[in-house]
Amino acid sequence: MPVLALISAVLVVTLEQYVEWKYGIAGIIGLLLLTVGIKARSPGVSSAGAVLLALLMTRPAL
Repeated sequence: MPVLALISAVLVVTLEQYVEWKYGIAGIIGLLLLTVGIKARSPGVSSAGAVLLALLMTRPAL
């Protein structure tokens, strides 16, 4: 069980670092809203985070 928790923690940290590198602070805020909304079972907060991440991923390339 501790190995599974360690692997999960490493994956979460890696995902956070990738989102911050690729999408900046707005990406971290979107990921935070999504995570908090899912854990709190709040569809409004999780939807806001998902929409923010979707907008960041689909913005036009410059």
